[in-house]
Amino acid sequence: QVQLVESGGGLVQAGGSLRLSCAASGSIFSIGAGGWYRQAPGKQRDLVAVMTSGASTKYADSVKGRFTISGDNAKNLYLQMNSLQPEDTAVYYCNAKAGIMDYWGKGTLVTVSS
Repeated sequence: QVQLVESGGGLVQAGGSLRLSCAASGSIFSIGAGGWYRQAPGKQRDLVAVMTSGASTKYADSVKGRFTISGDNAKNLYLQMNSLQPEDTAVYYCNAKAGIMDYWGKGTLVTVSS
């Protein structure tokens, strides 16, 4: 079992920055990849960024060049978000993949005002 707790969301003006954090506990040795997803009201949950245990990364086209995913020893995962826009408003979820299992945090709300 892996437990994930996100933090760092909040209200920011367009053009501003936020840094999201995800703290992992439990069987973190089993984590093969970690990532961030987001879900805007009335929309599906979409991938924002993912990082494998080998530190390769992948980003959604909409956030490339603005967001950066990073992590340390599978214990913490971060998402640095710069040049935020109103369309980035969503609940952001931390995800960890361990074998065939998917683990999710409860999410943290990011609101970007215009």
